[in-house]
Amino acid sequence: MFKIIRNILIVICLFAYFGKGELFSQVNKPTSAFQIVRVKYNGGGDWYNDPSAEVNLLNFIKQNTKIRVNPEYKFVEIGNENLFSYPFLFMTGHGNITLSDYEAKRLNEYLINGGFLYVDDDYGLDQSLRREMKKVFPDKEFVELPFSHGIYHSLYDFPNGPPKTHEHDKKPPQGFGIFHEGRLVVYFTFESNPSDGWADPEVHKDPEEKRVEALKFGANIVMWVLSN
Repeated sequence: MFKIIRNILIVICLFAYFGKGELFSQVNKPTSAFQIVRVKYNGGGDWYNDPSAEVNLLNFIKQNTKIRVNPEYKFVEIGNENLFSYPFLFMTGHGNITLSDYEAKRLNEYLINGGFLYVDDDYGLDQSLRREMKKVFPDKEFVELPFSHGIYHSLYDFPNGPPKTHEHDKKPPQGFGIFHEGRLVVYFTFESNPSDGWADPEVHKDPEEKRVEALKFGANIVMWVLSN
């Protein structure tokens, strides 16, 4: 059932993106809109960090594409009954994440049935994320995506992969994925932190070119999810 809901939303969003006025004159405009929903997790990490981030990204997408979006901040716990209503989940923060056995099983069901999770390490999330994702997919590992992967070229061109929005440990930015039956179901950016660039300008005081680069990269992720 969730796959059906996800596919309907994707069709609606892409219909709005590619649709022309002539086509819209013959049918009713779609009323559903794409939304990014943040994951509220346990373990002590600040899951609530930078609440303006996804709102600003959605507004950027609204201004620069024809994708219908709902630019509102919303969060959900993995155990919430409404989890399967949201095809795109976002997780970020600093420090530790823990998933109960029930949450791991539920997240697995969500992902293999059409859901998508984007995780941005705001610093210190890497170790606990990898540990907890083994509960979700015991037989899978994160693999680094090649720069040729479509997520880096879906809307804007990122020939060198994820942008380096924040320095962190001054290591090269990397993008990792977990795949199920050939579909990217979890995408994880490390030493990149584009979501900090999505936040309001006064929060991190990033240069404008860094913010625009990060927003473009976020738009790529959304476009990839909606078209694959």
